[in-house]
Amino acid sequence: MTTKAGQDAPVLGTRALNRATLARQLLLGRAELSAEAAVAHLVGLQAQNVKPPYYALAARLDGFTPGDLSEAMAERRVARLVTMRSTIHTHTADDCLTLRPLVQAARDRELHAFRKGLAGVDLDRLAALARELVEEEPRTMGQLREALLTEWPDADPQSLAVAARCRLPLVQVTPRGLWERSGQVRLTTAEHWLARPARPAPAADDTVLRYLGAFGPASVRDMQTWAGLTRLREVFERLRPRLLTFRAPDGTELFDLPDAPRPDPDTPAPPRLLPEFDNLLLSHADRTRLVPPAHKGRTWTGNQAHRVLLVDGFVAGLWRTENDTLVVEPFGRLTEEERAGITAEGERMLAVLHPEAAYGVRFGTVRG
Repeated sequence: MTTKAGQDAPVLGTRALNRATLARQLLLGRAELSAEAAVAHLVGLQAQNVKPPYYALAARLDGFTPGDLSEAMAERRVARLVTMRSTIHTHTADDCLTLRPLVQAARDRELHAFRKGLAGVDLDRLAALARELVEEEPRTMGQLREALLTEWPDADPQSLAVAARCRLPLVQVTPRGLWERSGQVRLTTAEHWLARPARPAPAADDTVLRYLGAFGPASVRDMQTWAGLTRLREVFERLRPRLLTFRAPDGTELFDLPDAPRPDPDTPAPPRLLPEFDNLLLSHADRTRLVPPAHKGRTWTGNQAHRVLLVDGFVAGLWRTENDTLVVEPFGRLTEEERAGITAEGERMLAVLHPEAAYGVRFGTVRG
């Protein structure tokens, strides 16, 4: 149940929450950070597909080039693995070795759905064998599945592969994840790839503080949505003396770091073009700070997320690349000033990520 804050806590309106979140997300003004530093500040970038982390950083960083992230990945300073919400994220090496242990309990719970296919399988033995296999040489999931089947021929093949992924921190090795060089998914353990032992899981307190620094102000339920964890109320209560509290427009209690930015609600928010599955839109239980009620559900088709346009800080349309054109499909009529700003942002993004291509920008039909 969502806790309601005391009546004496200040209310943060929707625009105030919007601007605060955009500031933490480096979307009010582009930051002069390295790709690695930005990935650390944002506590990872969702990365089911290869390109989204590059688009995410192009929207957020001044002077970013795709080579910045590819180099960090090739040098094993960042890597791709399953963490929050059982999805692939790009994380710093340090976070690969700590955040994954933090969410291990959620991965163990995920295995419950596959218990029928794992009848008779010793999961400790499976983890040890899978580790031996992928550390001998990186394996595709198909190769790993076939190898495990020789040990447990009566088990469900897919369940065996899921068990290996849940029990071990499996990193997607390069060239997978490199800009315009991505290859087949091959896996090894984070410890083997990063040449460092796993570290103890960070205290949940530390991760709550980092989450607020990147996504706050936020409720307990918001944090649980982001992390895919439960029972975090006691952690917030323990931290309460160190935090400020506010109320959302519906009365929900929000927590925040005392020194975190909370810009004036009228602070200008330039247009931004975000990739599919950007964490900005996946990390709160209540997304009205970013998604107007009229547009709820319009950034998804089935399980597929679309690339999103922000205007004045809020979701205002979709975008895609089509042949040699960036196509913007707004949800409503745009002013000439808004169109000019979106065009400039699109041209900038294309120059950063596709400097050799002759892309243009055009506006498609309004998705009314």
